[in-house]
Amino acid sequence: MDRTERFYRIQRLLNQRRIVPRETFLEDLGVSRATLKRDLAYLRDRMQVPIEWDRERGGYYLDAGGGETAAFQLPGLWFSAEEIHALLTMERLLEHLQPGLLSQQIRPLRERIRRILGGGDLAADEVMRRIRVLQMGARTVQPAHFQAIASALLSRRRLKIRHHRRHDDEVMEREVSPLRLVHYRDNWYLDAWCHRRRALRTFAVDAIQQARILGRVAREVPDEVLDAALEAGYGIFAGPARHVAVLRFSPLRARWVARENWHPQQEGHFELDGAWILKLPYSDPQELLMDILKFGADVEVLAPAILRERVAAALQVATGLYGD
Repeated sequence: MDRTERFYRIQRLLNQRRIVPRETFLEDLGVSRATLKRDLAYLRDRMQVPIEWDRERGGYYLDAGGGETAAFQLPGLWFSAEEIHALLTMERLLEHLQPGLLSQQIRPLRERIRRILGGGDLAADEVMRRIRVLQMGARTVQPAHFQAIASALLSRRRLKIRHHRRHDDEVMEREVSPLRLVHYRDNWYLDAWCHRRRALRTFAVDAIQQARILGRVAREVPDEVLDAALEAGYGIFAGPARHVAVLRFSPLRARWVARENWHPQQEGHFELDGAWILKLPYSDPQELLMDILKFGADVEVLAPAILRERVAAALQVATGLYGD
């Protein structure tokens, strides 16, 4: 039983009975005492449900004020920000999935998500009309290539891919062992072991021009090794962190950036003038450089010197585009 159903069962029991003993909740919900305690605390604190404990009668009740019982209805939409984003993002991904081998299997999943979204007083269509998840910069992926990659990934078979390396406009062929698919910033990436380079690599799926499943068994890489190699630095093409970037954001921009999560190991603090100092590890500066440049004059790279020089050079080139 998921949390959504538990909340509505708790509501039903409290509305049907003047007092609900703890054991009644535990038996009806099939959960531990710790889970029940968390559910009741969530309903009280996050949804303002007036649930009280009566020691003398040994149970919970809804307090209408003055110790009187009252009926209560859960609001039509009570998801957290993370939950509603996850549900709407999944629905959007499935909606835009091009017809293919999974079309019949996907339909029940979309219907299930819509039932969850419409689990309260509001219909799912109304929820999706009022709350939007915008995808910016998503690049088109060939369905046949994606299906081949996903099939090889789950069946643990190697892939022969032809990949467009955009930074130098070269097309290369590689035999890889697919390890995981990652959806990052509205685009898909493949983490894989490259048998030619004998190293872990990340490939943008939309840049894969051909993907063919091979009969050979894929090489396995432990999750902890994969995470250490590909998640230590900054961005999707991270690699092991070799540098620490120190960025100073203007007091104006700090009001936003101070609340942003750029990296799990980031450190930050305010200066006396309200500026925000952000420190984060990185390896490949490509993505970090793009993110720094978008802030223009509202950010200064304090360290390392090599990153500061690259940002300065890029800004000089950009300035030249607007010169006389």
